[in-house]
Amino acid sequence: MKLRNAAAATLAPERLDRPFSDPLVSELFPPLATGVHWGLERTEGALKALGDPHRAYASLHVGGTNGKGSVASSLASVLTRAGHRTGCYTSPHLCTFRERILVDGRPLAESEIRRYAAEIRDVVVEHDLTFFEAVTVLCMYAFRAEEVEIAVMEVGLGGRLDSTNVVSPEVAAVTNVAMDHADYLGDTLEKIAREKAGIIKAGVPFVTAEADPDIRAIMRALADEAGAPFVAVDTPPDEAVEIDDTHTALTVETDRWGFLDIRTPLVGYHQAANAALAVKVLEQLTEPWLPDAHAVVEGFASVVYHGRDEVARIEGRTWLFDVAHNTAGIHSLVDTIDRLELPRPIVALIGVLGDKEWHKMLPPLLSRVDAAFLTQPPSAPVERRWDPVEVADEVDALTVVRVVEDFVEAMRQAAERAGTGTVVVTGSVHTVGSAMGLLGLDPLGE
Repeated sequence: MKLRNAAAATLAPERLDRPFSDPLVSELFPPLATGVHWGLERTEGALKALGDPHRAYASLHVGGTNGKGSVASSLASVLTRAGHRTGCYTSPHLCTFRERILVDGRPLAESEIRRYAAEIRDVVVEHDLTFFEAVTVLCMYAFRAEEVEIAVMEVGLGGRLDSTNVVSPEVAAVTNVAMDHADYLGDTLEKIAREKAGIIKAGVPFVTAEADPDIRAIMRALADEAGAPFVAVDTPPDEAVEIDDTHTALTVETDRWGFLDIRTPLVGYHQAANAALAVKVLEQLTEPWLPDAHAVVEGFASVVYHGRDEVARIEGRTWLFDVAHNTAGIHSLVDTIDRLELPRPIVALIGVLGDKEWHKMLPPLLSRVDAAFLTQPPSAPVERRWDPVEVADEVDALTVVRVVEDFVEAMRQAAERAGTGTVVVTGSVHTVGSAMGLLGLDPLGE
């Protein structure tokens, strides 16, 4: 998938003083608590005060460690193609807050977001919502105001106590379970699986693409206990998947539509697994939400979701953007690098948050690149920043590793080192979003 305006983009001097965070984020509400504040009571209370806007439309609920945003975006694209007015809520954003709340694949105007935020501001303050809770309520309120018929909601963190878990969906899904946010979700895969499976609800089909049989068994038991139909999706065989730097293609056998030739602009073998999961979720739908085969194929072909193994060619240089921020994500990125014929040298621009397992993330990636620059993502929260100097001292790598903490300078040096080769930008949403901003690449295509 190519960024829409990539051909004209460059690391131009006039862009170097642009802000690395969207000012809209701080202007929507008074200062609110950040971080994780478990519990649904605040969100439920605020929604009730607003007339329960989330009950005005149907919904799908998607959780998991990695891939949930890709699955949510694909589902929303299909439902839009099927003729339904469809909302899609994902987080976090790359460059602009407006990426989080889409209706029929398009962001709301900034003026509309400000208006809806103003209308719920007193309720947000009265119920002492955190920022994420407030944004979730804003999204649900906006979807009702925009007369959305069905919304696809991506879980923010975990599942059981995430503020999105107030919905009563048509189908719930968990992509996979891997180690991430262990300080919140638990220090074992079993504990994390139970938190993520907390979106299971009685009578609601639950679909997962988790491959580990032990983790799958845990989720099956929880679904049985809740009285939720359980559906498992197997990972497509490697030989059945076609991947290049513009798309991923596979044939999916379905009960509803027979064999479907799926082609998605989302790149990588993991995107084949995500697509297979999304198809199975769609199969669980009933009228009026069940799409026909044409809408399914066209919806996957037209999905837009940036920063996930996304390739752009800019002024003779190749850029690969991927928001991999945990070990499982890095392994998927490395697999994609291995499958693509990327021009060499390959240079990595890496910025990871300090609470991530960088000591496990870096070695696989560094083994695939010719040089790496460790830097500080400028939009990263101060309290979560890593120390790239310390990391460079501890990491064991055969390739050249340099520390350039200033992000703009690191990006310039990485591009210079790559020449007509490839720059891989990864480590966090903050890193990818900041790089795209400097290159003038707008995820909204505006």
